Amino acid sequence: MTRDEARARDAADPLRRFRDRFMLPDGVIYLDGNSLGALPRAAPPALDDLVRRQWGERLIRSWNEGWIEAPRRIGDKIARLIGARPGEVIAADSTSANLFKLLVAALRRDPARTTIVSELGNFHTDLHIAEGAVGCVPGARLKAVPRDALAGAIGDDTAVLLLTHVHYKTAARFDMATWSARAHDAGALMLWDLSHSTGAVAVDLGGAGADLAVGCGYKYLNGGPGAPAFLYVAERWQQVLANPVSGWMGHAAPFAFEDGYRPAPGIERWLSGTPAILGLAGLEAGVDLALEAEMAALEAKSAALFDVLAAAGDAIGLACVSPRDPAARGSHISFRHPDAYAICQALIEHGVIGDFRDPDIVRFGLTPLYLGFEDVVRAGEVLAGIVRGEIFRESRYAVRRAVT
Repeated sequence: MTRDEARARDAADPLRRFRDRFMLPDGVIYLDGNSLGALPRAAPPALDDLVRRQWGERLIRSWNEGWIEAPRRIGDKIARLIGARPGEVIAADSTSANLFKLLVAALRRDPARTTIVSELGNFHTDLHIAEGAVGCVPGARLKAVPRDALAGAIGDDTAVLLLTHVHYKTAARFDMATWSARAHDAGALMLWDLSHSTGAVAVDLGGAGADLAVGCGYKYLNGGPGAPAFLYVAERWQQVLANPVSGWMGHAAPFAFEDGYRPAPGIERWLSGTPAILGLAGLEAGVDLALEAEMAALEAKSAALFDVLAAAGDAIGLACVSPRDPAARGSHISFRHPDAYAICQALIEHGVIGDFRDPDIVRFGLTPLYLGFEDVVRAGEVLAGIVRGEIFRESRYAVRRAVT
């Protein structure tokens, strides 16, 4: 695609209006929104109002003027993005903390089911948290196997199958309905990590029959660094499973100040401590923006942006490790090269921000809300110049080994 062709595509893009809804620095092509989303223009005034008026003037009265409802209110908004019903999602804590809660709850459901099954090469924190969860339940264990061995690893002792819907490195996407059914056929629960999915690809937890899920607020939801995460529990499990981090906000009557714990009857039982109101305000601004876009348009543009950058990689001999079928991947593209780190740093020096994943992956997030076709064409030109050695005279980094 030429720059003129890219400009024409941008002019006809139904999502183009969203670009001005973000604060993007001049001279930068941002291809790392799958790691930290850009700043929505609505976030600073929302945070300013929260700090100056709600906190500064209203003080503790603000808990009765919208703060206390924020986790449920924002959770219900996120539910619309992931195919869940109202009352099945709560915004709280971090992805890691929420994952721990759900894994321990799943392990405690049936004493005969003692195993978490997951994928080797899954995002490392998921496996770390799973290791911690099995340590809290006597006799429990983690069975992590290669992707092609997952189906055979699910058995009568499986308590929960933990999978990341879109792989953080390759962008490979699991078929949610197929794998949820496989877990259920074995009598296990299905838990999805949606960190690289929510706001980027279509998700239908209800239609797929998923039981549990967690997700991130600061990637495609643009909630800000360290934004609160979210947690999904299908309604059919809300009275069955118990939150192992039984804090006061998950109590049936948190302001009754009872010594004993009684869990709240619905999704609120998965709260633990006091909600992070500042973080939730930033997250809500990002979620509201995501809800304005049509998912079909997002997916179509993501696929088109992928094709442009994939073609640029093909032209210079880079090995694309992301699936070419848009239905089989998320909204980022990854290339393998032995000097991936040097390539990534050289790109940043030239105003193109992607990221590096050890040991040899350079990864680019394709965020359709604010990326244009011309952005991606220009990024491909810089990438080509770096890999071919045409612009290293201006960089501290050099690719010394041949493209593989």
